[in-house]
Amino acid sequence: MAAKIRLCRMGAKKSPFYRMVVADSRAPRDGRFIEQIGYYDPTKSPVVLNIDEEKAMKWLSTGAQPSSTAKSLLSQAGIMTKFHESKN
Repeated sequence: MAAKIRLCRMGAKKSPFYRMVVADSRAPRDGRFIEQIGYYDPTKSPVVLNIDEEKAMKWLSTGAQPSSTAKSLLSQAGIMTKFHESKN
């Protein structure tokens, strides 16, 4: 099973709210997921980004591949740099 870290869209029409989840790569975007590791709310004036660092590091170390958007959000939170430092 190939795990991916990606965003799952929630919220009403024209007011998106995203959960950052770990899901099987074959599952649909808003379908079944393995674990929720954070959330992202772009509609607030200072953008809200909350990611559980322990869970994200655990999934990255087990081989979960982040999508491009999830990777940029993990980089903003500083998790990708910590992950690369821990690998070296």
